[in-house]
Amino acid sequence: QVHLVESGGGSVQAGDSLRLSCAASGPTYFRACMGWFRQAPGKEREGIGIIYTIGGATQYADSVKGRFTISQDSTKNVLHLQMDSLVLDDTAMYSCAARPALAGGPPCAGMLAGRGDEYTTWGQGTQVTVSS
Repeated sequence: QVHLVESGGGSVQAGDSLRLSCAASGPTYFRACMGWFRQAPGKEREGIGIIYTIGGATQYADSVKGRFTISQDSTKNVLHLQMDSLVLDDTAMYSCAARPALAGGPPCAGMLAGRGDEYTTWGQGTQVTVSS
């Protein structure tokens, strides 16, 4: 069974940086694809970045491309989301999610789009608030 715990959220000013972490436990097979999602008040949850934890390939939403970076530590048990040049619209609850890779084709295909309903495990989330 996979268990995810996010940390690192907080209140920052526009232009600042923040690094979120997601501590993961459980069989690697069930967390081969991991994603970072966020949900702002009154808005649908959106995917902002995913990583194929076995191979390291990443993909980002256009809204954060060039500002946010996903990485993992050498044990592949901690996922990080480095957020730079934060803007007001980045204010949201950030969550990490995990699921097994797809069989055949790109292992995490389509897992950035939508609300992330295909993910099987979610963390509790960590709040990020950006102010001017």
